[in-house]
Amino acid sequence: MLRAEKLFLRRGEFMLQRLDFTVPTHDYFVLLGRSGSGKTMLLESIAGIQPIEGRLYWEDREITRLPPERRDFGFVYQDFALFPNFDVRGNIRFAERYKPIVEAEKLFEDLVDFLGLSSLLDRNIRHLSGGEKQRVALARAIFSRPKMLLLDEPLSAIDPTFRNAIMASLKEITSRYDTTVLHVTHNFREASYLADHIAVILDGKILQTGRAEEVLHKPTSIEVAKFLGFKNLFPASLLGFDQEQRYFTIDPNKIRFDGRCREGDYRFDCTVERIMGITDHYKIFASVGTHRFFAKVPKALMASTALREGAKTPLCFNRKDIGII
Repeated sequence: MLRAEKLFLRRGEFMLQRLDFTVPTHDYFVLLGRSGSGKTMLLESIAGIQPIEGRLYWEDREITRLPPERRDFGFVYQDFALFPNFDVRGNIRFAERYKPIVEAEKLFEDLVDFLGLSSLLDRNIRHLSGGEKQRVALARAIFSRPKMLLLDEPLSAIDPTFRNAIMASLKEITSRYDTTVLHVTHNFREASYLADHIAVILDGKILQTGRAEEVLHKPTSIEVAKFLGFKNLFPASLLGFDQEQRYFTIDPNKIRFDGRCREGDYRFDCTVERIMGITDHYKIFASVGTHRFFAKVPKALMASTALREGAKTPLCFNRKDIGII
């Protein structure tokens, strides 16, 4: 388990601001934030590349001042950072030059098979595609048998054609190689697919941590909700809550129109502003006073409604489907 307490680092005008978080052992932990939020700076601090204030522990042993080589963490950079004077085989097995590797041959063969590298072993790395370089960089990091694997935007330079295959490989790493992963990204899809736990970092501050599904679907602040792309964010006073600083959110799929309102629903009179047809559903934009709601209606249900642009109709949703922020 990695535990961070009050981590602080200033670089110019930017600061990591007294961060506290825990990465459970054998967890796939994703640090999610937009570019410039401090993700890579934090990752380098955990690796020991950047000196930092505060305290950092691995399995209750303080490692705050340990040099990188004594932390036994693997690091995969966004640009792969492969060694140009070694072929693929030499890159993967580089860790043997400075430490003994337990069952090295068995591990090497498993990595080659797992990441599909058998046809590349004698290749010069200059002749590899982005996806191939990424797989080699992952194999090299895992071959060192790290306690924790640190991944810096590992899919950002990968052709979308190969991204799904590499994500599937990443998903298996914690259980297959008995390690913990800390993966930084700005991509919600990566986070949703890969993460056991997520921490949202914005402007050098961690605003929310928790199970991936909870963080992605139940933000605890308006900043996190906006970052995650929540469309329906409204003052809680619209529902009769006497809390000026609170907001509520509603899933676009949970909004109903026309005669589909039920007992116990919140119900509003709305005006349909815009209807957009997508592959299997319609996007509906409707105004309730000065508030604009976004809803999704399956095409199979659309025929049973009288929705059209400019129409006035009831808009409703159930109390159990709202989230209070």
